[in-house]
Amino acid sequence: MNSYNILVAEDNETMRLGIKETLLREGHKVYDFNNGVEAAEFADDKVDIAIIDLKMDPINGIETLERVKQKKNSIKTLMISAYGTIDEAVKAMQLGASDFLNKPFSPDELRLRIRSIAKEIEQENRIRILTEHKDLLEAEIYSGFDEIIGQSDVIKEVFSTIGKIASTDSAILISGESGTGKELVARAIYRKSVRNNKPFIKLNCGALNENLLESELFGHEKGSFTGAIKQKKGRFELANNGTLFLDEVGDLAQSTQVKLLRVLQENEFERVGGEQTIRTDVRIIAATNKDLKKLVNENIFREDLYYRLSVIPIELPSLRERKEDVPLLATHFLAKLAKRYKLRSKIIDEKGMNLLVNYSWPGNIRELENVIERLFVISPDVKLDNDLIARHLSDKSFTPVHGNGLSLDDSLYAYEKNLIMQAMKNADGVKNKAAKLLGIKTSTLYYKLEKFGLL
Repeated sequence: MNSYNILVAEDNETMRLGIKETLLREGHKVYDFNNGVEAAEFADDKVDIAIIDLKMDPINGIETLERVKQKKNSIKTLMISAYGTIDEAVKAMQLGASDFLNKPFSPDELRLRIRSIAKEIEQENRIRILTEHKDLLEAEIYSGFDEIIGQSDVIKEVFSTIGKIASTDSAILISGESGTGKELVARAIYRKSVRNNKPFIKLNCGALNENLLESELFGHEKGSFTGAIKQKKGRFELANNGTLFLDEVGDLAQSTQVKLLRVLQENEFERVGGEQTIRTDVRIIAATNKDLKKLVNENIFREDLYYRLSVIPIELPSLRERKEDVPLLATHFLAKLAKRYKLRSKIIDEKGMNLLVNYSWPGNIRELENVIERLFVISPDVKLDNDLIARHLSDKSFTPVHGNGLSLDDSLYAYEKNLIMQAMKNADGVKNKAAKLLGIKTSTLYYKLEKFGLL
């Protein structure tokens, strides 16, 4: 059984010391008071269980219970009394007491009641952790395709690598351009690993500022910073015994790199604002669209962290390097869309498919999926019109001219997309910098990158 912080409010000194000694022998930490006022004032987040005598002055056990619950409603309480009545026991239970014990009682009886309450706490903790995992997974369901599609030699090499490394616990670094399917590969590795029945937790390191990222990684204690209204577990804690996928790892600030390196080396960390050292056992899969070796040479990314993350490197090919897979992917996306919308599947003829194959796909697979969905939705015919395909594949800078054949919506779409692509190019792929160039928030840029299939 785990040890707990237990508050004891009992005005009889002999009884109070006896309770304290019994609990200390069980390995618990005990805070004892001879009245309910001081006990209720002391009650806070660190108290797990309260043992409260019913008959005390200047306030009785019922009022003490009410005050304790106001401070922290989740505190489990055991009410004790030599003069207890059924009505008082019922009232205490209605106010949230976990149990009621009549005096006199033996140390063994007290131990049994506390163990029962401890099991209740542990069960609630397990349910909370499972709920947190569920909420994370529901919020992060991958919006791309369901399986890796391809028959090109370069993608077959990726398949082979996944098969060889999935069962190991080594850290993996997946690199490649945006939209090449890095998260999909990470999930494929996870599904084939020995940890596949444990959590798969992900975090986009590029989507948060330094302070928020540290809180997301390691968690925080209540009151550790403005807005920290309750304790929060971080991704390392939630992913314990499972897999943690760190996307956009090249965007990590150097201070965060130091803290991440410590976790990888020592398998331990502290929550933000906390003092308790927490042990963790996770498999790290990191991903980046940046050249980390170049960042190491420029003293932007730590060399020791780079080698910790890239025990097994996987380089994903761009869609330009596997053009023979474009027809397979396009057909797959069309079939998936037909199933989602409960419509007849649409087709692309040879000319239209050649247009797709010969396009440069700067947004890679994610851009292809985005284009296919747009064509599927706006095309009234079963066969996708080749002219319509051609209009949606222009990767040249947009210049508004009369008679360009584009509708207003299509023109605006192409113009905005190309502005964003140019900003990302000018910012060397750094999203915070690109957002500043465009005069928008970074979160807005992430939304638009996703919208245009460029993320």
